[in-house]
Amino acid sequence: MKTYQKKLKAFITFLFLIGISSFSYAQTASGIVFHDINENGVKENNEKGIAGVCVSNGVDVVQTNSKGKWKLPITDDTGLFVIKPKDYMVPLNKSMLPQYYYLHKPNGSPKLKANGVEPTGKLPKSINFPLVYKPEPDKFSALFLGDTQASSPDEVNYLNHDIVEDLIGTDAKFGVTLGDMVGHDPELLKEISEGIAQIEIPWYYIFGNHDNNSDAKKNKYRDETFERYFGLSNYAFEFGQVVFISFNNVYYGSSGNYKPYFLTEQVQFLKNYLNFVSDDKLIVLIMHIPIFTCENKEQIFDILKDRAHTFSISAHVHEQINVFVDQKHGWKGKEPHHHLINVTTCGSWWCGQIDELGIPHATMNDGAPNGYSIITFDGNKYKVKFKAARRPDNYQMNIYAPDKINIASIDTTKVLVNVFAGSEKSIVQMKVGKHGKWNLLKRVDVIDPECLRMYNLTPIFKHKFNGAEIENTLGWPMDHPNISKHIWEGKLEGNLKPGTHTIKVKTTDMYGQIYEDNRIIYIYE
Repeated sequence: MKTYQKKLKAFITFLFLIGISSFSYAQTASGIVFHDINENGVKENNEKGIAGVCVSNGVDVVQTNSKGKWKLPITDDTGLFVIKPKDYMVPLNKSMLPQYYYLHKPNGSPKLKANGVEPTGKLPKSINFPLVYKPEPDKFSALFLGDTQASSPDEVNYLNHDIVEDLIGTDAKFGVTLGDMVGHDPELLKEISEGIAQIEIPWYYIFGNHDNNSDAKKNKYRDETFERYFGLSNYAFEFGQVVFISFNNVYYGSSGNYKPYFLTEQVQFLKNYLNFVSDDKLIVLIMHIPIFTCENKEQIFDILKDRAHTFSISAHVHEQINVFVDQKHGWKGKEPHHHLINVTTCGSWWCGQIDELGIPHATMNDGAPNGYSIITFDGNKYKVKFKAARRPDNYQMNIYAPDKINIASIDTTKVLVNVFAGSEKSIVQMKVGKHGKWNLLKRVDVIDPECLRMYNLTPIFKHKFNGAEIENTLGWPMDHPNISKHIWEGKLEGNLKPGTHTIKVKTTDMYGQIYEDNRIIYIYE
């Protein structure tokens, strides 16, 4: 009886490893993951296979055997990909895009306004994935850009001058753009990626709702041009002690409208892949639309509930918000799950007044400047740093107080502080002068006053904007600002004397990072 049970268990394990699932497939693909010693992308006789590397068809996940071999079922529209393991890298093309996949589309993409994938032809006898050995540190940084959202070549140039040039020479190991690279013109994806490639580090892309083929009749064909330039819109890779899993969570229904949603295939892939990932690894889910807004988020949460180390990142909202996903969101873990809605590089869609360099101020709807995140990973821990476009590293807040204050109005004068990356876990303190006492400020839900002032200039922009033939020289109209989730309020000390004083503000974030800033005021009788 014990012998029978052992054989049954072994057979079940075999079925799992070769990728048997409930999904319907037409044929089987196979190949080798190998150590590409000479880095030419071709398997030579002296280049051995690598064991224990995960390979997937987007649903099933298998590990290579002792000779680096793998086998997976496929359809006539399947993306096969190797999950880059720790201490290895995949080849990069001229646009610094990781070449970790093989698209099997014998007939190519359907005919669309923006070109998709060309026919790939007959399935190769062996699909081989080259890996180059490159030791990775457990502590490293990565760059995360939300919504570059360029709608024209001019806006591609805004991105290059405002963001990309600032990042050339970075010590980050790779970067990720979190969707909405373009504004409904998928052909601009090429220009976007060529610009970002100037940073000269590997770069990954996430599919966003504005990147879609809008004339596609089915959801499965909405990312055809994305696939042409970037490959798969669902994939994974490992770096150091961190597992990055990227999802296309934009689902288009028959009406043409989209909703945030995880497909059954995506849920199954996550479940299958994590069977091979140890519990001490940090699991980072990357997507365009915030995870807690997804209709079936509980299916993802259920898979992650026993994981002690999880984090997720999105963009889409054009604000910077730290969300601690708990039971009211459907989270099932012991501790709330941290979800970062990342700062957008386009700010509020490249809107607002043009500056002296010809670039819009692009302030986000919560009053924070446009920019990007630098996330430092250390083992299974991480910390996020906000970086404003073309501003120094220590520019982390705006302090709002009147320039001149009547001494009789001190007790009723409020000071507002917009801490761009602040959260409910931030501590914000204020004092006046060297000898003032540090006082805690209270977080309030208000609109950023400077963002509102800039919005009120919209009639000027509209005057220039109305009529498509008129060249815009001042700026583009902004959306009405939203209530910010990272503004703090306090009052001035009542014993200040007439003269010039300095307001000092100090904030300590959830990672223990401390930032300080100052504002000078004048008090008169």
